[in-house]
Amino acid sequence: MSILILKTIHIIAVVSWFAGLFYLGRMFVYHREALDKSEPAKTILTDQISVMENRVYKIIMNPAMMLSWIFGLLIVYQYGLQWFKLNNWLHFKIILVIGLTIYHMYCKKVIKYLDHGQVPMSSFQFRLFNEVPTIFLITIVALAVFKNATNPITLFVSIIAIILVLILLTLLYKKFRTR
Repeated sequence: MSILILKTIHIIAVVSWFAGLFYLGRMFVYHREALDKSEPAKTILTDQISVMENRVYKIIMNPAMMLSWIFGLLIVYQYGLQWFKLNNWLHFKIILVIGLTIYHMYCKKVIKYLDHGQVPMSSFQFRLFNEVPTIFLITIVALAVFKNATNPITLFVSIIAIILVLILLTLLYKKFRTR
């Protein structure tokens, strides 16, 4: 199979995975806010959002995550072990993808909590939780673009700056929303 085909499928799978992660995080915010509504709106909204969360997780996110991993590893296999050893950026990328996979699996726990009416976070905390994939996306893309030209210290400082900006924007949005 051509390496270009592997890369194409890998990129499509990654885009789909992130689309699901972003959408699911937003639904967590809506689900949490629906729990504060009075009946019958509370039951109607939470039941519908719960169905949507489970479908996004099972139908979009899980297959996209699996395809991302499979085709990413096939790309590494195609390039060979020597190439893998020489490309430190890829080691960091794989660690980040493992972290993203853990986040993905934690989302399933959140779905189960919300399905049982348990509230693991406030709607504001869910808004912050929804920014976690953004941090992974920016970092993984930066690694893939800059490759070995990336200074790990500069990347780390940049990630911290991005996190702070995202938190600041979320706080500003909260302030704007409560006016």
